[in-house]
Amino acid sequence: MNDDTVLVTGGTGFLGAYCILRLLQTGYRVRTTVRDLRRSADVREMLRNGGASDDAAVEFVPADLTRDEGWSAAVAGCTYVLHVASPFPARAPRDENELIIPARDGTLRVLRAARDAGVRRVVLTSSFAAIGYGHARVDHVFTELDWTDPDNPGVEPYQRSKTLAERAAWDFVQGGGLELAVVNPVGIVGPLLGNPTTSILLILSLLNNELPALPRLSYGLVDVRDVADLHLRAMTDPAARGERFLATAGDSLWAAEIARILRDGLGDAGKRVPTRTLPNVAVRALALVNSSVRPMVHDLGVFKPLSNDKSRRVLGWQPRSAEDALIATGESLLRRGLIKH
Repeated sequence: MNDDTVLVTGGTGFLGAYCILRLLQTGYRVRTTVRDLRRSADVREMLRNGGASDDAAVEFVPADLTRDEGWSAAVAGCTYVLHVASPFPARAPRDENELIIPARDGTLRVLRAARDAGVRRVVLTSSFAAIGYGHARVDHVFTELDWTDPDNPGVEPYQRSKTLAERAAWDFVQGGGLELAVVNPVGIVGPLLGNPTTSILLILSLLNNELPALPRLSYGLVDVRDVADLHLRAMTDPAARGERFLATAGDSLWAAEIARILRDGLGDAGKRVPTRTLPNVAVRALALVNSSVRPMVHDLGVFKPLSNDKSRRVLGWQPRSAEDALIATGESLLRRGLIKH
């Protein structure tokens, strides 16, 4: 057992649970926050699904990103904090502050408590949403040097919330006394431990033939197990201090490429995946009457090249391929009986 205790915020989440599993495998003492202690049973179930024992050494502390209470107790005695928790709804709320306030103010609550408790380093889970939006660039390879423009009217509330939260975090640590490293994942997929997450709904929709055709959109993908591994590397490697790390399996994939991978790799279960591409004009017309389609319009036909060179070079990170991550996602959806026959 490692003498260091690590706090993982948001243990009920997809990535949060995998971070806990990785920490347990490495021998750390783990504490995690839940908004309601009754949710600790859900976390225990996800950890068991991931291979942890029933008596895994995890401590649960109630804390909410929108409230001050609980955070000093959550970070007490911790050497590191992985701040993973942040709202990620399937649909954008009517009021963007429902995302921005808990993301930005919650991040500052965690950082303030960590600093006051003498935590050595915080690893913040940001997102590609804070890197790759609001740009007019063509054929630009996105890296950690890029920032989303939160003032661009085409930037969606979730993208704005992650950008403002990460900017606030970097501003906070300028005062010293706390180390910060940031991980910026693209779309996180991989084997489920519980219910499907927002980032996996596209895969589920494709396998259940719920989309008549594919919009011409590109997606960056990364396996959740690799994102958890990158968090631990950013947590302990001296070279990670004050750095951002883009977590992507490789370059972006068009939706049609994702569909082909699922069709070719999942046998009979992949036969219903659509292959027809929907014209951009049809998507724009649909967006006029369907609010869930509107966020797609700004990125129609836009391919966003991605580079994970820094994560590989600085931290020695070696992610799975996007193909392997997609197949693992589909297989886990099958095991959980979520694919309609």
